[in-house]
Parts: sequence; structure tokens; C-alpha cells
Amino acid sequence: MAPKARDKKGDGEQQTIRIAIVNEDKCKPKKCRQECKKSCPVVKIGKLCIEVNPNSRIAWISEELCIGCGICVKKCPFDAIMIINLPKDLESCTTHRYGPNSFKLHRLPMPRPGQVLGLVGTNGIGKSTALKVLAGKLKPNLGRFDDPPDWQEILTYFRGSELQNYFTRVLEDNLKVIRSLLGINKFVIAVEHDLSVLDYLSDYICCLYGKAGAYGVVTLPFGVREGINIFLAGFVPTENLRFRDESLTFKVSEQIVGDEVLKKFSRFYYPSMSKTQGNFKLTIEGGDFTDSEIVVMLGENGTGKTTFIRMLAGMTPPDEGSNEDGEEMPNFHVRCVCVWVCAHVQFNADVMKPLNIEALMDQEVQNLSGGELQRVAITLCLGQPADIYLIDEPSAYLDSEQRIMASKVLKRFIMHSKKTAFVVEHDFIMATYLADKVVVYEGQASVHATARSPQGLQTGMNLFLHNLDITFRRDPSNYRPRINKWGSTKDREQKEAGTHYYIGDD
Repeated sequence: MAPKARDKKGDGEQQTIRIAIVNEDKCKPKKCRQECKKSCPVVKIGKLCIEVNPNSRIAWISEELCIGCGICVKKCPFDAIMIINLPKDLESCTTHRYGPNSFKLHRLPMPRPGQVLGLVGTNGIGKSTALKVLAGKLKPNLGRFDDPPDWQEILTYFRGSELQNYFTRVLEDNLKVIRSLLGINKFVIAVEHDLSVLDYLSDYICCLYGKAGAYGVVTLPFGVREGINIFLAGFVPTENLRFRDESLTFKVSEQIVGDEVLKKFSRFYYPSMSKTQGNFKLTIEGGDFTDSEIVVMLGENGTGKTTFIRMLAGMTPPDEGSNEDGEEMPNFHVRCVCVWVCAHVQFNADVMKPLNIEALMDQEVQNLSGGELQRVAITLCLGQPADIYLIDEPSAYLDSEQRIMASKVLKRFIMHSKKTAFVVEHDFIMATYLADKVVVYEGQASVHATARSPQGLQTGMNLFLHNLDITFRRDPSNYRPRINKWGSTKDREQKEAGTHYYIGDD
């Protein structure tokens, strides 16, 4: 969505500039009737606002002549066009634009020597572009893609800011730019979608907002807590600008649907068992779970989480005689490939709409990004009728905002459908939001491990964090988990009290 900005002198809108974006992957002039050009009112009066013919690779739109009617956006059969209004003052701070009708980045984050700068924003918003510019891999053209400036003009543009000195040192080759946290770096920039990790790593934060694939804007630097909370709130107070309609908040566990307390009807059991694979042995304590419940598996890589998932699915049998009581693994209905239920109204509302699947319907699978493929995979999984859903790392390839949305989708779907989900997840914020119960893995990776019986959220998290010697607290404004600095006052107090996972306020 385009940002909403108010004129600080009153309640009127700021003056705007108009940008036109044509998606190279979606625009197919040879397969359409050039509906965008034929329907444009400016073209009809004889002005070349849109140029496209069957031999063109993509359409071209004049941003100077475009009147913002949006007709071409609606008429394009491939949804390849975006017309966006931006505050006019952003035009003077354009850092880079890749070409006509393409992505543009406004402003740059300012790295500081001896500190870690964290960048937070959705995919396709300009984080990688900013890193390439700061690494000296991409020369910023200040928006002049047809007449790029030389470095002297670029340095003059940044005169008076910390970036002038930074780029001067890059040009003089005095600064070795490393996009990694390994080694000793004078400047460190961290891009991380796990907000709890970004919170712990960073000394200060720059948010990026805008429209994915169209434009991105870098905010001024904020303190770590304030910067991440601004991103979650979707409102930049220093610019009096809202870039998201809804704020993103976290609760420990959602147990109420509407005004009714969630009722659980079925209880399931699985026996204690073990599985040996090569030199690795997994021991599983017997446990139980109910419908309308999400069980999150927590443990380091190589401790058998995926193996347990496969055993529940019946894809991997347990060792013979591993259960002392002779109980066998129940035959859970965990998957079905015969029915696709995307036409169901509730499924559309709970899953497809919030994951924005409709926008991907006409695209070919090989053209989808990692995040788009992940959203499709989640939809396909939930779209197959089953009693139990087994989901391995749903946050993979998703950005911070998409992870939160995917968490809400999974939570809502499991509650409404009265099913059960076992989820393997390393993103702690996503794990704590999803979990009704927790299975904690203990042991030595790739050697031996024990999967404990499912426990309540706070008990299980306390055990898991105790094993890691880490403490968490929750932010009072949006309830997101925050890692305490190791050895800090809060860290020591919580360890002494035995509350490694503290659900109270800061």
C-alpha cells in the first residue's frame, strides 16, 4: 500500500509525485491486446503517455504525462502495472533507480563505526539495493538512470552527512566492506527477518517502508526497541506517516474465538519410542495433544525434529521393540492429496486472502520467489483435509511481516477447523505466538537426543531457554519477545527467579 502522509501545516494531503511501475516478469505485450494503451485517456487525446506494441519487451509509461486515473492498472490482464503517488519531498532524496518504470530507492541508511546497524523491512523494499550501494557494488545514480552522475557529484549530493565520509573512504579503498558478521569490522550492517535476533544484534535500527517491487524509503535511525516497534506499528512518528493499515502485535496464546471460549473435543496419544539412524539415536517420550492445538518443536539442528515429524506421518517407522509397553504408533490422518478446498469461503478468508495467494494465481511456478513459493506451500498444505498438519519451518524465505501474517493464518486456521498442527520453527517470535504446547529437544546434535513430552508454553519455553542459558522478556507495547543482553540486570534477575521466559511487561 502507498503511504498516507498528512501535511504538517494542516489536515490536507501533501503535494505528491507520481511513479509508474511496470513489472518485467508480468508484462507480456505479445500475449495481450495492449489494453493499457487503448484505454488510456491521455493517449486518446494524442499524447504518448503509454507506448507499447507487439514487438516491445515491456510497456513504457510516461510518469510526466500520467494523470493517475488508474485505468491501465485495471485493464492490464496480467496485473503488471502499478501507479503510485508519493510525497513530493521524496523526489529530492532519490538514491537509485534501476530504469524507467522500475524500482527506486529513497535515502540510505547511515552506518556508524563501531556499531551494528539493523535494517528491518519487507522483501522487495530495497534492503539489498542499499547494501549493494554501501558495499560499493552499485553506484547510486540519484534517480538519473539515463544520465548517471559521476562520483564527485554523488559526494557533493551527500555533502554534510555521515555518508559523504563513508563513500570517500570506500572510494579511497581505505574501508573494506564486508557483508558479514564474521571477523572484526569497522562498519556492520545486519539484515535479519527474525526480529528477536535483530533486536539482540543491533545498536540502532533503520526501517524501510514502501511498496514491494516499486519503491522503498529508508527512515532516519532509531533506537533498537523504538525502531522495531515503529516497523510493527506501521507508523513513522518523525514523518507523521502511516505505511500499514494495521499494527502487528503478539499475544502469548489466542484461546478465544469471537466471544466464546475455545472448546476442545478430541484427545490423541502417541507412545514412547526411538529411532536410530546411523550414529544418531532419537528417543521420544510418549505424549498427548488435542484438537484446536498447535505443538511447536524446539531444538537445535540435528536433534531429530524432522525425523519425529516423519514418524508421526507414518513415513519413517520407529525402531522395533522401542516401546516397552508394546504400544504402536496410531495411524493419524495427516495428509490427503485428493481434494483442494480453496473455493471454501472460510478457507479463502482465513488463508488465501491474508497470504495474498490470488495475486500469484496466474504466475508460473518457476517464476515465483522463495517467499512466494513458501506462501503457496503453506496454502497447499492447509488446503488438504487432515486431522493433523505437520509443518517444517514455515518461516523459511518469509520476511518479518510475512512471518507474522503466516503465524496468524496458521493459528486462525487450526482454531476454526478444530485440527492439530505440529510445527518445527526456529524463529522464536513466531514459535511463541503459535505454540499452545512445546516439545523440547535435549541432547547432542547428530549423536543422541530426547524429545520431551508436550508441555505448556511457559514451562516448555523455560526449559528450552534454561538449556541455552538465555532469558526473554516481552515488550509492553506489542508483546513481542525480546532477548535480554547476557549478564544484564534483567538477565540475572530472571535466571535467579527461574523465569527464563518472562511473560510480564518490561
